[in-house]
Amino acid sequence: MMIGTLGYVLIDNFTLMDAVYQTGITFTTVGFGEIAPISEAGRIFTITLVIAGFAIFSSAVGVLIAELNRGNIVAILKERRMLYKIARLKKHYVVCYHNDYTIEVTKQLRENHIPFVVIDPRPEIEEWAVEYKYPIHLQAEPHAELAMLKAHLASAKGLITLSDSIADNIALIASVRLFEKEHLLPRPYYVISAAESMSDVEKLKKLGADTVVSPTKLTAQRVSAMAARPDMENLLEEFLYKSENPLDMQEIIVPKFSWAVLRKLKETHIRQITNCSVVGITKKDGKFISMPKGDVLINSESKLLVIGTQKGIKTTKELIRGREKPKELKFV
Repeated sequence: MMIGTLGYVLIDNFTLMDAVYQTGITFTTVGFGEIAPISEAGRIFTITLVIAGFAIFSSAVGVLIAELNRGNIVAILKERRMLYKIARLKKHYVVCYHNDYTIEVTKQLRENHIPFVVIDPRPEIEEWAVEYKYPIHLQAEPHAELAMLKAHLASAKGLITLSDSIADNIALIASVRLFEKEHLLPRPYYVISAAESMSDVEKLKKLGADTVVSPTKLTAQRVSAMAARPDMENLLEEFLYKSENPLDMQEIIVPKFSWAVLRKLKETHIRQITNCSVVGITKKDGKFISMPKGDVLINSESKLLVIGTQKGIKTTKELIRGREKPKELKFV
């Protein structure tokens, strides 16, 4: 269009609007004819413009058909729809690499209504997503910055890497921590990784993983616990591991500004207010106190291990994170 417009202006002194119009009807070969007398040179230029326009149009159609045959355009449209879904997520988990662990982890996340995105570089991820009900997924290299941007990592709560290869997990953890620094995020991600051996567990923790799960170690611990205390394992299976059971156990961090700091455990009246029990306290230095007595002091940045209903634990979190003494305890 630009070349045609300039050609008509320079060769036959067309006005700018006439030149644009003549180029348009010539380029699209609609056959409206000449809007003004055209010289011999102008007619040769018009023929050249028609042939060039036909060649460009044919090439464009060929490229479009080739891309449709390869499925690239369809894939781009699918990814675009997926990116719109991801953009609406907040406090989700980015689960990297599909395998048997991913299937079970995503099943639990789905049952607990925790949003997640599954990323895997293999093209089979589309089939796996349908088979194992991954509502949101991406085909990409998880450690690449573009994949992290597509997964909306800036709004995510954390990342779970479940690759069978220790090298993949190392690369991903390093990339995530670098992503944090480059984008100046207000809080660090909670990174969970899988590892086959205990030596791998130590490596991944040193590189920045918050929690490293070793399936081999967990299996051994569970089997030995079942052998030594079968009744206790049955109890845990019944009340903690089943998603339909309302009983839950969580650690609650005591912030520096909490009204409960430097108060005795019995003075907080957690049991009476929330119907939850504190079964353990982890001090700031890492020392753990199991089944603490009422005279134990609650220090800032310590962690309370609380057991109770999900609603009760939520109320306990609100209670501990409050700056002022709750109304229920004003006259206690």
